[in-house]
Amino acid sequence: MSGSVIVILATIAAYLISVLLIGFKFAQVSGDSTSDFYLGGRSLGPFVTAMSAEASDMSSYLLMGLPGLAYLSGLADVGWTVIGLALGTYLNWLLTARRLRRYTELTGAFTLPQFFSKRYHDEKNILSTIAAVVIIIFFIPYTASGFAACGKLFHSLFGIDYTVAMVVSAVVIVAYTAAGGFLAASTTDFIQSIIMTIAIFFVLVYSTIQAGGVQVVLDHARSLPGYFTLDASYVADSHKSAPYGGLTIISTMAWGLGYFGMPHILLRFMAIEDAYKLKVSRRVASVWALVAMLVAVGIGVVGRALSAAGRVSELSGSETETIIVRIADMLSKHGILPAVMAGLILAGILASTMSTSDSQLLAASSSVTNDILHEACHLNLSKKTGILVARISVILIAVLGVFLARDPQSSVFGIVSFAWAGFGAGFGPLVICSLYWKRTTLQGAIAGMISGGATIFIWKYLVKPLGGIWGIYELLPAFLVSLCFIIVVSLCTKETSEAIEEEFDRAKSRKPLN
Repeated sequence: MSGSVIVILATIAAYLISVLLIGFKFAQVSGDSTSDFYLGGRSLGPFVTAMSAEASDMSSYLLMGLPGLAYLSGLADVGWTVIGLALGTYLNWLLTARRLRRYTELTGAFTLPQFFSKRYHDEKNILSTIAAVVIIIFFIPYTASGFAACGKLFHSLFGIDYTVAMVVSAVVIVAYTAAGGFLAASTTDFIQSIIMTIAIFFVLVYSTIQAGGVQVVLDHARSLPGYFTLDASYVADSHKSAPYGGLTIISTMAWGLGYFGMPHILLRFMAIEDAYKLKVSRRVASVWALVAMLVAVGIGVVGRALSAAGRVSELSGSETETIIVRIADMLSKHGILPAVMAGLILAGILASTMSTSDSQLLAASSSVTNDILHEACHLNLSKKTGILVARISVILIAVLGVFLARDPQSSVFGIVSFAWAGFGAGFGPLVICSLYWKRTTLQGAIAGMISGGATIFIWKYLVKPLGGIWGIYELLPAFLVSLCFIIVVSLCTKETSEAIEEEFDRAKSRKPLN
């Protein structure tokens, strides 16, 4: 084992030990109830709220998926995706955050499924049970994508067995999440967002210099047909361009709709200490998200120039998602300090993965413990037992995620896109209607959630393979189907009670709740 590899591993080990210590620290201060474990007592400050939300959002697709997609096909596909995500981020903070924070405090909800049931006074908890099932169905593969990213990282760089690397990474994530709960996850997410920022900026600058400078990178990008434009895409196999039409653009931008239904992001809105501080959080989060995604895309474009110059081997398929890993490996050959920096870059990839996986594990665990066992099955667990069950459920969900991530050829971007669509269509339209349309009924909510989730599977596996106009991203049609079902069924059923309408008006108001 070379000296540079030892330095890199030591740097990564120091990072992993740090997040474990944070988890164990918050195990002592995270409270003695499941509400504290899952929501941190609504005590997050505006900066931690903003950065932990974005770090948990920008999973492994920030440092692996987006650069890989830019490397593979150019600016069109990844560019319209970034535009959609940037708009979705801003609008979600603007339209959803404050009302959801007030509404969940008013109703005493600390999970998204619980909010749905309390919002519609669903005494049988039908809505929260369905929502919990949706979370489990889509979060397990989402979590698996994070574990897969960790496995790819260590296997491609050190030659460590993919499965071993993936399992060890999962163990670390589970350890600090199960120990410290929401506060540990949010604090580590905040720290990890800083590491991610340092990593992507350094990689962009270093790789651009190694490629020969900005002009060389731009000249090479322009030389590839359809690569450096937003109205065509580059096809590497044939070295030709393919048109990127209006329907495809709308479909790709639909990624932004997913934000309205992401439980691990919405939980941050619910956890801030003061709803009026969300304006600061919105500004910080929106700017950081846009800049981080643009830098990630830039790394992919520069990576293509590095391959053309022979500095990095030519990548294809899912291998393109390891471009940052290849750049870090190249950096580590220049001495001890560059090797330390390479270790920080790789720790940044781990950070992007871990910051999402911990939040997903918590959201899925809360669905099992609170929404299914407590609300649906009416199991009255003591505070101590509730915390124990919560931690056990985190471990069990992680085990399922590890099982699904066992295939090293799985695409991080592909897995994330499917789970993202599931939450966007299953929850997004309902969150918007719950916060902005008083006439929404329980029956409409149930119909919208089921139809949205079901349409994701129907469109992806039955309709999308037909190609042509049917080959659009499944989130867009599923989101519209869910919204239509909510509206139509709500208008066809009895209006909500005065008590529900009074709660709606109080949550909508800017007056203090107390």
